[in-house]
Amino acid sequence: MIKYLIGAILIVGALYGLIEAWPLLAGPSLSIESPVDNAAFDDGIVLVAGVAARAASVTVNRQPVLHEASGAFSTTLTFPRGSSILTFVATDRFGRSVSDTRTVYVPASSSTNP
Repeated sequence: MIKYLIGAILIVGALYGLIEAWPLLAGPSLSIESPVDNAAFDDGIVLVAGVAARAASVTVNRQPVLHEASGAFSTTLTFPRGSSILTFVATDRFGRSVSDTRTVYVPASSSTNP
């Protein structure tokens, strides 16, 4: 009887340890909320926002972006006419990283000169 009790306690302890260690084992995750891929922005001003869970740093096109303790981040970027690629990278404190890309498009001006 005591062997079963000790075995059950060891199993529960191991499961608890696995649950507590999950953030260390999982690595960072990245969810981009804005912009959607292939979005067009007439004025070239793009709100970039998302959530980087379990990340020590977040970059957009190799430039650091501040993020909250919850992982939420946002910034506003300006792009020239034409197509641009945004590369998002979230890196955890162990050097593991995850990335995502988005393409944005700023159309040429539609005004015509007489």
